[in-house]
Amino acid sequence: MDQGLTLRRAAVLGHPIGHSLSPLLHRAAYAALRLDDWHYEAIDVTEEQLPPLVESVDAAWAGLSVTMPLKQAIMPLLDHVEPLATVVGAVNTVLVQGGGRRPTLVGANTDVYGIVAALREGMSAATPERPTAAVLGAGATASSTLAALAELGCPHPTVYARSLGRTGGLARAAHRMGVEPTFRPLTEAVAGMHDADLVVSTLPPGGADLLAAQLSGAGRPVSGVLLDVAYSPRRSPLGTAWVRAGGVTVDGERMLLHQAVEQVRLMTGRPGPVAAMESALESALTD
Repeated sequence: MDQGLTLRRAAVLGHPIGHSLSPLLHRAAYAALRLDDWHYEAIDVTEEQLPPLVESVDAAWAGLSVTMPLKQAIMPLLDHVEPLATVVGAVNTVLVQGGGRRPTLVGANTDVYGIVAALREGMSAATPERPTAAVLGAGATASSTLAALAELGCPHPTVYARSLGRTGGLARAAHRMGVEPTFRPLTEAVAGMHDADLVVSTLPPGGADLLAAQLSGAGRPVSGVLLDVAYSPRRSPLGTAWVRAGGVTVDGERMLLHQAVEQVRLMTGRPGPVAAMESALESALTD
C-alpha cells in the first residue's frame, strides 16, 4: 500500500456509461502502481444531474473522467479550465486539488494527447512533416482532433460533416486554436480520404458504415493512416475497408488507452503504467 498519497476516489461520468472501459483501465493502473486504497467507478449522470454531483465532490476525490454528453456541460461548473481544454471547448478530465470541504476543480483535456499518440503509432518515416488530413464528423471529439492534427503539423484539415449548418461550434473552436479547416458535406468524404495522409473518424459506432461500403466499391488504393475513434466493434467496417485498400489503420482503443494513461498521470502524479493498462484492455476486447 502506498502511504504517500491520500486521494483515493475517482470515477467516469457519462450517460449511458455501462459500456465504458475507463474503470478497467484505471483499476489496472492502480493495481500496477500498488495504490491499494484507490477506487474507480462508473457513474451514470445526465446533464441535468451533473451540477449537484459536481458540487458534492470533496477532498476524498482524486479526479473525474468525463465522457459524452458531458464534456462541454461540465465546463461552467469548474473553478478553472486549462488552456488546451478551453480552446478545444471540451473537458474529459477533472482534477481535484487542495483540501477542505470544497477543493478546487480543474478541467483538462487528455483526448488530444490520446489522438496524437494513437496517430503516431501508425505514422512512419514516409509521412510528410506537414501532412494533409481529413476529419469525419464535427462534434466534441472532432474539436480535440483538430488540436491533435495541429500538433502533428496539419493546421488546414478538411472536415466532413453530416450537417454543415451545425459546424459553428467546431469552427469557433478551430479559430481559437489557430486551425483553419475546410468544411465539406460527409457525402464527399470518400474522395477526400483517398488523398489524405491522416484520416480521423470521430463518428459514432456505425456512423461510417456507408462510407466503408463506398470506399470498398471505389476500387482506388489509399496510403494514409486511419484512426477510427469508435472501438465497438474493435475493427470497424471503415477500418477493414481502409486496410483492404492498402492503408494503415489504428484502431480506436489506442486513443482510449493513451488518453487514460495521461489521465492516470494527472490524477496520481505517477507515470501511467502503459503495459499493465494495455494488457487489461487487450484481455477485455478479446474476451
